[in-house]
Amino acid sequence: MDNRQAFGSWLSGPRAAAEEMGVDFGYPGQQLGLPQQGPGSVARFGRRLAGVALDWTGCLLIAYGLITGGDMVAARGWTLWLFLALSILTVGTVGFTPGKRIVGLRVVSEDGGRLGIVRVVVRTLLLALVIPALIWDRDGRGLHDRLARAVQVRI
Repeated sequence: MDNRQAFGSWLSGPRAAAEEMGVDFGYPGQQLGLPQQGPGSVARFGRRLAGVALDWTGCLLIAYGLITGGDMVAARGWTLWLFLALSILTVGTVGFTPGKRIVGLRVVSEDGGRLGIVRVVVRTLLLALVIPALIWDRDGRGLHDRLARAVQVRI
């Protein structure tokens, strides 16, 4: 291996270097027994982010218009509480929030069933901390989903 190859593998990251050496990582969700694409496949980051953004915007509008009577500073404080309640109630009952439904996602257990309420609460509280949602595993799941043994799939 010459210096250019060594430097190139360093720039491309450890995954690319491992793949060059013959390691097969498979596709996201393969270890969970999920399809590579289409319904039931692992949701990509862009869709998950769009779903959260839609839910957050909806909660902000509700807080601004209905709870605080137009006080944006107070609405910001209420938004998190509404988001937590929305996530726990909707994911715990139907498996998706309104934002997730709009972008075509559902939260399921690793075995494909519904999440129990304790796992939904743990997942939602970790999501509210933001950082766990930004740490992903090789299947593209955030740490909040991994700890709750959940996966977001396309519907």
